[in-house]
Amino acid sequence: MKKILFILFAIILLTIGILYYIDGMPPALTQPLIPEENAEELKEDIEPEQDELEDEEETEEEENSFSERLTHVVRETIGRIFQREVKIVAIGDSLTRGVGDATNSGGYVGILERSINQEYEIATFENFGIPGNRTDQLLIRLGQPEIIEALEEADIVLVTIGANDIMQVAKENITNLEMDDFIDEHSDYEERLEEVLERLSDINSNADIYLLGIYNPFEKYFQDIEELNQIVNTWNETGSSLANEIDNITFIPIIDLFAGNEDPVFADDNFHPNYTGYYLMAERVLDYISREEG
Repeated sequence: MKKILFILFAIILLTIGILYYIDGMPPALTQPLIPEENAEELKEDIEPEQDELEDEEETEEEENSFSERLTHVVRETIGRIFQREVKIVAIGDSLTRGVGDATNSGGYVGILERSINQEYEIATFENFGIPGNRTDQLLIRLGQPEIIEALEEADIVLVTIGANDIMQVAKENITNLEMDDFIDEHSDYEERLEEVLERLSDINSNADIYLLGIYNPFEKYFQDIEELNQIVNTWNETGSSLANEIDNITFIPIIDLFAGNEDPVFADDNFHPNYTGYYLMAERVLDYISREEG
């Protein structure tokens, strides 16, 4: 039974990979991503569609609430630490780009930018997120002059990477997906991620670098596949361990923001976060930044 579920999981990952990562744009899916018996449950959870004006009003209202919690103390702390305008560079995959945010607000990076700079501009942002990026692809991009220059000037670097490495394993073994496939890939993934983090630190040893963890978007609909949580937890443990070995890198866990959350935190693709999910990520990132910088 678990092997059948694994195959179903692999097919879903391949579908998402084709629709979302080849062209980098999130088209509407024509098939559900969950078994038929769970369709009614998902229907109740998905947020109702809103027109563009309602999306903008909701975004503004939530960000105003966020900004109320982002006190003057936090803003002044960051400004006092750097004594100048702070430069924040975000790099990585679709989570950095904000795919799934139906309000087109830029995901968690956009929420951070608007909230931090609401009263006066104390931070500039550059976003180098590319949907579908894996660790091997990010390594290549870290050799590009434009990205190197941005990272050299950064005070804070935000990174999301790793989820697509898991997806790649499934796509390459789609006809006979086994737990061993992920185990075999893990050591190579660890080497690539270590190289990514070391490269980032080498480019700018003075920047504070934050590596965001990975969540499991399939937990709710594939609870019988315990291995999925094991895989995601292993990937997160690897990221946390590697980050702890480098002085200027901090790991930020986000799996708990999505696991068991009864609120609708996923986009219509049931894979990426929606605005609410990104909002939670932004709060978590801000908490770590204010804690580290202050």
